[in-house]
Amino acid sequence: MPAPVTPLIAADTIIELADRPGRPIVLIERRNPPPGWALPGGFVDVGERLEQAAVREAWEETGLRIRLTALLGCYSDPARDPRGHTVSAVYVAEAEGGPHAGDDAKGLGVFDATKLPPLAFDHARILEDYLRFRRDGKPPPPRP
Repeated sequence: MPAPVTPLIAADTIIELADRPGRPIVLIERRNPPPGWALPGGFVDVGERLEQAAVREAWEETGLRIRLTALLGCYSDPARDPRGHTVSAVYVAEAEGGPHAGDDAKGLGVFDATKLPPLAFDHARILEDYLRFRRDGKPPPPRP
């Protein structure tokens, strides 16, 4: 039996800087297409758990050692990534210290979660869900 053709799997992280007032979040400016600002994250390696991928990608792209605090949700709209169908598990995490751009990041910024630059992929929708989660303490409901 041939292996099924399935979407790629990614893990992304909303990193709150716990040692700064208002707990701003870290975004990276993408080095590779598609351009724009995005959550730190990337593809899961074979043999790697989602949580491990989230921690690894955050370290590679921001230089921050993060602590995962919640799973915000899974995002699977086939049109969410112009490169192809990608499913992403999105985590909320906290970190302390000074982030710096690394790996696939052309730049890095620290932002108030309510005042964001133009975002790549479906990250604006994800951050809307995050703001609701931050306000209410409940993950977003599944979208049909």
